[in-house]
Amino acid sequence: MDTFYSMLSGFAIAAEPTNLLFLFIGALLGTIFGIMPGIGASTTIALLLPVTFGMDPLPALIMLFGIYYGAMFGGAGSAILLNTPGTASSAMTTLDGYPMARSGRGGAALAMAAIASFIGGTLGIIALSLISVPLSTFALRFGPAEYVMLMLFALSTVASFTGGSVPKGAISACLGLLIATVGIDMQTATFRFTLGIPELQNGIPLIVAIVGLFAVAEVFRNIEDWFRGALSAARIEGKLWLTREEWKRSRGAIGRGSVIGFLIGVLPGTGGTIATVLAYSCERAVSKTPERFGKGAIEGLAAPEAANNSATAGSLVPLLTLGVPGSGTAAILLAAFIMFGIQPGPMLFQQQPDLVWGLINSMYLGNIMLLLLNLPLIGLFVRILYIPPGILMGIILVIASIGAYSINNSAVDLYLILLFGIVGFGFRKVGIPIPPLILGIVLGPTLEQNLRQAMIISDGDPMYLVSSPISITLAVMLCAALILAVAIPVVRRRRELRTC
Repeated sequence: MDTFYSMLSGFAIAAEPTNLLFLFIGALLGTIFGIMPGIGASTTIALLLPVTFGMDPLPALIMLFGIYYGAMFGGAGSAILLNTPGTASSAMTTLDGYPMARSGRGGAALAMAAIASFIGGTLGIIALSLISVPLSTFALRFGPAEYVMLMLFALSTVASFTGGSVPKGAISACLGLLIATVGIDMQTATFRFTLGIPELQNGIPLIVAIVGLFAVAEVFRNIEDWFRGALSAARIEGKLWLTREEWKRSRGAIGRGSVIGFLIGVLPGTGGTIATVLAYSCERAVSKTPERFGKGAIEGLAAPEAANNSATAGSLVPLLTLGVPGSGTAAILLAAFIMFGIQPGPMLFQQQPDLVWGLINSMYLGNIMLLLLNLPLIGLFVRILYIPPGILMGIILVIASIGAYSINNSAVDLYLILLFGIVGFGFRKVGIPIPPLILGIVLGPTLEQNLRQAMIISDGDPMYLVSSPISITLAVMLCAALILAVAIPVVRRRRELRTC
């Protein structure tokens, strides 16, 4: 009952006119900057953090939190319409969102992205309100060995279920892990695979790889279609809203994606990118028609969008209850708390209940605000697809180049997106899936760090990786994922032969 009364009090605080104004500003800025590749929530919050200096803590934090989950909404727009993810966690949205747009269902794809984001975000906030402390306690039980097994499970799942071939998925994942080793070795302070290029000392930025693999590779594909005489402008057909069948297929995907997103988001250092790839892999694994994925399956869009926004709420659990950021953006938000003289942790709910509950409940209102902002603009957004393909491809290249260059203000990043564009185009030609490569780049540094820590703790004993109930469970799940990935296609082929 105390929690219930605190939530009611938090709604009253969040609904104050000043707080609502800053909530609207944050949600709007997050949506706008989330669409732009290379910007995203982290950069936007970092840019606006000095502006909030001297403000009252609550409206300032409400605005910064609004930017966070607003960027999750906005990142889907360019992913669906231009095949250019606005944020790293929107990369999975391109797999089925862009094919839907190319087939004339861009309006339905945008509507589903907004609805799935709203439902996933709302369910994540409810879970944040009710079970944040117990889940944070469980997350504390994850040591280096558990994180190693969790990341290996994530890699094996994505490599097995996102493509039609397990070996091709494994090749993609391993290549991602190799790319993640570029830069300075944090243990020995030596340079690895930098080729003598100073700009590579800090590694290859994730957004540079994503923009190249998706946006630039799409431009190359369109150039190929132009030479073949098959390039034409996309046309919007039918209604801009979801059909009853599309909504029916999406309901389960939204629910599963929300659960996966929140649970992954709670684990410090994981973030929305891992949550989206796991949600997508889960939907492809449970689907009776996995061959539709990557060609415009509505559930392939709904699951990662729900997981993305649910993971945003999940990443705030360790931040608010333990003072440990659950993602890179949450780390910037932690800096904002400290700037205002507030120390997040177990005592925050007792010492400043009005602030923390006002902040949490502002997220409910922010999600509603984002839904009302995005749904009416669907008709305007889909008009982008009427732009002639030649002009549209030029716009994509400009957006991609600006986004890549703005990260480090380095021309080397422009060469990198070109290189990754060639790689992405080649992968599509030979049928190698791209998501495992992205996940390998994301998980590589953390996997390496935790593996080294585990080996130091165990004095080099590899059995330490399966020495706890959690790590054993994850190891069993890893083996099951690999077995299912091999067995499911065999069973399907036998069924097809029987029906023939």
